[in-house]
Amino acid sequence: MKKINKLTTEEEEVIIHKHTEAPFSGKYNDFFSQGYYTCKRCNLVLYRSKDKFRSNCGWPSFDDSVQGAIKEVLDSDGNRVEILCSNCNAHLGHVFIGERLTTKNKRYCVNSISMNFVLRDEIKLEKAIFAGGCFWGVQYYLKQLPGVIETTVGYTGGTKENPSYEDVLTHKTGHVETVEVLFDPIKTNYEEVAKRFFEIHDPTQNDGQGPDIGNEYLSVIFYVDDNQKMIAQKLINQLIEKGYKISTTLRKANKFYIAENYHQEYYEKNKSAPYCHKYTKRF
Repeated sequence: MKKINKLTTEEEEVIIHKHTEAPFSGKYNDFFSQGYYTCKRCNLVLYRSKDKFRSNCGWPSFDDSVQGAIKEVLDSDGNRVEILCSNCNAHLGHVFIGERLTTKNKRYCVNSISMNFVLRDEIKLEKAIFAGGCFWGVQYYLKQLPGVIETTVGYTGGTKENPSYEDVLTHKTGHVETVEVLFDPIKTNYEEVAKRFFEIHDPTQNDGQGPDIGNEYLSVIFYVDDNQKMIAQKLINQLIEKGYKISTTLRKANKFYIAENYHQEYYEKNKSAPYCHKYTKRF
């Protein structure tokens, strides 16, 4: 756990002693700028602005949270479900299900005073880039890892600028289907994310992934610095020692081009599941 921030008396009333701020009084109740909401007490990223919606209940409302950031416990009143920061147990508010206010049918009702808002360009997240076959399945599984804040599918490793999906399919651009991962170093680290990558695809297949054959579907880790390269190589060595014939290669990350919108979070949009990716414990 990172250093705990000093709180004001007013903040302690809500965050420590579990009081509730007055409705419509919080600064984030009617606030919709693009960025992230972090825990006032420990800075863990809790919510994304894209999941915030106008509920007219008097408190900031979200229909989703960052994976692994929120702890749900039965409230002392025996009826409601309290929500806490999973890192420092700061009281955030309550969660309600079944109100049908959004398609996710869930409302995190949060006290503004329990959070800070940080603009996208100012948040201290770390980045990782992986290629392991069709990027739909890689994104599907990596976004489920606690501490992962955002995942974006795209193209990396080639020479053509701003390639389209059709360009990459020609096998002439040199690009690989990749997933860019932004994660919160308070909640996880690069090694844990890389381990998950090795466990959601077959790193021994050398011509693609499952039925998807071709250079754009190869297993590649695009490292952003020497520390990531060292960690990735360490994990590869561990798998080799376990008897795996690893085909995953390590390449220095270059320009990442975001794929077309219909590729983003494909399985969630189409309410289906990956056909050539699955979780297999390897570590």
